[in-house]
Amino acid sequence: MIAAARSWLGTPYHDQQSVRGVGCDCLGLARGVWREVVGPEPFPIPPYSRDWGEAGPCEVLAEGARGCMIEVAADDPPPGALLMFRMRERAIAKHVGILTDTGTLIHARERLGVIEEPFTRAWRRRLAFAFLYPQPRRR
Repeated sequence: MIAAARSWLGTPYHDQQSVRGVGCDCLGLARGVWREVVGPEPFPIPPYSRDWGEAGPCEVLAEGARGCMIEVAADDPPPGALLMFRMRERAIAKHVGILTDTGTLIHARERLGVIEEPFTRAWRRRLAFAFLYPQPRRR
């Protein structure tokens, strides 16, 4: 997972896209890693809002992930975990990234594209959910 995610470093940010080297958002990065390591995406992703302050009764990203990924404790996620963040207090989780074995976070950020940066205390405070990708497909 980590090597696949690192292969996306430098991909420009592009909302609701998922093409390595061309453009992606944070979910597009997670989807691209899935395709490269696990196989075809399990379901189509409908259009989604960019509003990080969106509130509501349903954690849409987490519920979708629960259908095809393995949920793990968010307080101690292992390397390779897909992390989901609440960017605003009382908002639903709307940002994702992949934790590395060196304690960094690979994610797509507007105006920066796909980057790897320290998984700081500020990121840890926003962490809401963590999931493991299923076993990679056999080649």
